[in-house]
Amino acid sequence: MNITDNLNKIKSTLPKDVTLVAVSKTKPVSDLMETYNAGQRIFGENKIQEMVDKYEEMPKDIQWHMIGHVQRNKVKYMAEFVNLIHGVDSLKLLKEINKRAKGYDRVIDCLIQIKIAEEDSKFGISAKDATALLNSEEFSKLNNIKIVGVMGMATFTDDMKQVEKEFKFLKFTFEALKDIEASNCKMKTVSMGMSGDYELAIDCGSTMVRIGSSIFGERNYNN
Repeated sequence: MNITDNLNKIKSTLPKDVTLVAVSKTKPVSDLMETYNAGQRIFGENKIQEMVDKYEEMPKDIQWHMIGHVQRNKVKYMAEFVNLIHGVDSLKLLKEINKRAKGYDRVIDCLIQIKIAEEDSKFGISAKDATALLNSEEFSKLNNIKIVGVMGMATFTDDMKQVEKEFKFLKFTFEALKDIEASNCKMKTVSMGMSGDYELAIDCGSTMVRIGSSIFGERNYNN
């Protein structure tokens, strides 16, 4: 099967209210353009420089999502165009995004990354810390960012019961945070689920899935 067939096959399995982010990291522009020509407009990258290069080369009606861990000193490179930043896990990072967004007279949408996996390597903050952050006075002063939901990455395991438990916890956390009354926080998105577990994630309440290898094939990290 080719990329277009892969894309259409996945789209046919998604409910109408679930957004597909095509995870295009390490893939050449020609592959992205094939999915673009098949109707895909949302792409996820995990390295800011790679996303900037692709943004400059590709059509401007694309929505670019930053799905990887964000270093504060790199925010300035994407602040002009990024549509959604998935991996926000600190007030310091939010302040930097807010500052850079202000420079372009923009409001940048962000997701709070909640740590749901039991592995130490996954980024994110606890549900408790997220609640404190979003209720803080410092957060309420950030007028150039908007928290629109949560993101989580499940443990890398074949134990689907474990993954299901983590997805359900993220949905539970989302529901709890939805009640926060802040003008820069309007929760609507639950970003969870990747190529191997997106159907389970949708069953657990995901509204946004990040799918790469099932569309583009396995990644080559040797480039």
